[in-house]
Amino acid sequence: MPFEERSIMSHREEFCRLATAPGANVRELCRRFGICPTSGYKWIERWRAEGREGLSDRSRRPLTSPGRSSAAIEERVLAVRRAHPSWGGRKIRRVLQRAGLAEAPSASTATAILRRHGLLDGPRAGEARDYRRFESAAANDLWQMDFKGHVATAAGRLHPLTVLDDRSRYSLLLACGDEREATVRARLTEAFRRYGLPWRMLADNGSPWGSAGGEPTRFAVWLMDLDVALIHGRPYHPQTQGKEERFHRTLKGEVLDGRTFRSLEEAETAFAAWREVYNSRRPHEALGLDVPASCYEASRRAMPETILPPDYEPQAAVRTVGSGGQISFKNRRVRCPQAFVGKRVALRATDKDGVFDLCYRRHVLTQVDLRQNITQPVHHVPEHPSTLTPV
Repeated sequence: MPFEERSIMSHREEFCRLATAPGANVRELCRRFGICPTSGYKWIERWRAEGREGLSDRSRRPLTSPGRSSAAIEERVLAVRRAHPSWGGRKIRRVLQRAGLAEAPSASTATAILRRHGLLDGPRAGEARDYRRFESAAANDLWQMDFKGHVATAAGRLHPLTVLDDRSRYSLLLACGDEREATVRARLTEAFRRYGLPWRMLADNGSPWGSAGGEPTRFAVWLMDLDVALIHGRPYHPQTQGKEERFHRTLKGEVLDGRTFRSLEEAETAFAAWREVYNSRRPHEALGLDVPASCYEASRRAMPETILPPDYEPQAAVRTVGSGGQISFKNRRVRCPQAFVGKRVALRATDKDGVFDLCYRRHVLTQVDLRQNITQPVHHVPEHPSTLTPV
């Protein structure tokens, strides 16, 4: 979309961050953001020369003043805390350092200032917690997604759909009016067109991405058509999506608590403004107090405007799934997941005689063992988060 007037600075800044990443395709990003290449290169040049200030027409003012007293430094700490009531001493110190404050207080000093003014969250604030994490190797290797429940608005329910890049924690937050498949697909299509395609997406087992029987849903098939694998966390084990759960807590504390939106559009505007803070200003402790934008770059896999049918190799046995969810193979009736009705699937021989992989595109759905008296397809074999790099 073209730059919107209400958020022109954040749109320009996001474009420049993505366009200046190593290997970025500037003209492709210009197309995604709906701007001409001449304008795109102009903003990149100003961004490189002047940073964020170069993207506005307002006069620039220095971020620091030499020789400020300790009382002034304390006021700077309190000002950051007032703007972001849930941020602690480490985040505030990093923000002041990025602002160019030469005498930025240590994290413990900033925490002491907050404590003196009664601004800590309680005795457990900042306390370390024992947990285990995993992390993907690069940006866009894995996106996590989930709904943050629902929020009452003056116009009905709001369903925040949160999408988080696993490596950089870069946020793609979308407001939805419901949790239906068509709504989710439409909002994700917007994200794919702007940021490109990830290789995998991690979700729980709820609607619309999960199913009670563990079989792929129509939503999963749509992602497979885009060459994106959908993987699921263990049922009743939200810790698998710990980054999403922690993100939801931050979203609740910094955006949703004590606030009622009048409409979906108002919520979308508020989310967009907060995303700009979360991605490019809020220090993230898991990133060594860098911001997510410093670790993220747009995917080089563009969202295709047309999805082509699968093209299987000549040695594969190709079948079209009938209306009953079955195919015929070597005089056997093989059951396929219902979501693939009307789709062309392939049976590929494995290294075991009489055992075939039932595949859709590059994704293995089940195995068919013709050595048994009755065909016994094994359970769906998804990729699993345990294959990710532990940290």
